[in-house]
Amino acid sequence: MTETSTKKLQINHLLGMENVSEEDITLMLDTGMSFREVLERPIKKVPTLNGKTIVNLFFETSTRTRIAFELAERRLSADVVNFAASGSSVSKGETFKDTVQNIEAMKIDMIVVRHSSSGVPKFLTEISNATIINAGDGAHEHPTQALLDMMTLREKFGTLKNLRVCIIGDISHSRVALSNIYGLKTMGAIVSICGPKTMIPKHIEKLGVKVFHHIEDVIPNVDALNVLRIQRERLSANLFPSNEEYNKYFGITKKRLEKSTKPITILHPGPINRDVEISSDVADSEHSLILHQVLNGVAVRMGILFLLGTKTKTN
Repeated sequence: MTETSTKKLQINHLLGMENVSEEDITLMLDTGMSFREVLERPIKKVPTLNGKTIVNLFFETSTRTRIAFELAERRLSADVVNFAASGSSVSKGETFKDTVQNIEAMKIDMIVVRHSSSGVPKFLTEISNATIINAGDGAHEHPTQALLDMMTLREKFGTLKNLRVCIIGDISHSRVALSNIYGLKTMGAIVSICGPKTMIPKHIEKLGVKVFHHIEDVIPNVDALNVLRIQRERLSANLFPSNEEYNKYFGITKKRLEKSTKPITILHPGPINRDVEISSDVADSEHSLILHQVLNGVAVRMGILFLLGTKTKTN
């Protein structure tokens, strides 16, 4: 670790990116980069959280986020307990509150939670003494995804200040979009969004972003595109006619990107719907940082777990 390990976060939990200070974001990104070095070693493990018990409380299915958290926890030598709602007492009628308090009675230190309902991480801080990390709550926020996205962009460009980033896709249903908007704006980036009118929330301009409905208006004026997955499982209505129609008007293709006078960096939170929101030749191109995001996802979560797991709470 570097001198960042002597600094302390102002926050006691990571519930979202809204109202998280530039200082805290910078510390989490810097600490994540320090742990990147650990991941490059032959032995990718440090004793930092030895003796700490962390529960991964996932009420939604997940692959990347759950594995990245579990790997980060084990790399830090924590004791890890994985909980899935399927097959648990929740499926037998036990309330969420009773489930959490029964788990906490086993003397745990931290809870990483993913839930389909917005606000669950905040509720956990009210019924639990554990440190809470939000791994995605409904269509609200996904702060660790935003942090790994910012870490990837900062690594590429050196700074986030004045970086021109456009988030493309279903903004209304995306917790990734909201966390990225909050975080990037705090760090001084110039943020825009683009998507069908049916997928753009009303009054989102109040967050300080510019709204586009035509991808051709975006591409000549950005440094990076963060391309969101079309989340069919979250759509309560057909907000666009078909995948082919979406790709026709909003898909990120090589032909579209060639209209820019300079290469555009591509991010995607995954999993990718190839040839829907992004073409294969773009996803696999030299300008795509999608696999770098995956590696940084482990590193930045190690940084967050370290900073919160070794912090003495002030309230």
